[in-house]
Amino acid sequence: MTNEMELVVGCDGGVRCIYDEALDLRELGRLTITRASHVEPDTSGGWFTDMGPVDGPMLGPYGSRTQALQAEREWLTRSPLRPLPSRPCPATC
Repeated sequence: MTNEMELVVGCDGGVRCIYDEALDLRELGRLTITRASHVEPDTSGGWFTDMGPVDGPMLGPYGSRTQALQAEREWLTRSPLRPLPSRPCPATC
């Protein structure tokens, strides 16, 4: 767990972030928490991170689930947290 969180506030007032317990997000209002990936083992014991839920690539294989989860966090940190398709921002905010 880190002591920092990056919060992205959309034009509609919605807030997106990589979930962490550094802040009590319930203080911002009603939460909707959604996984950004699927971290799954393969038949050989390797681990893959499927970033498909956020239109990203398949990452891996990794030697452990912990490594796959770290790869997920690193990929999300390098990628912009885009607005949800169901709530696009207008051209001007």
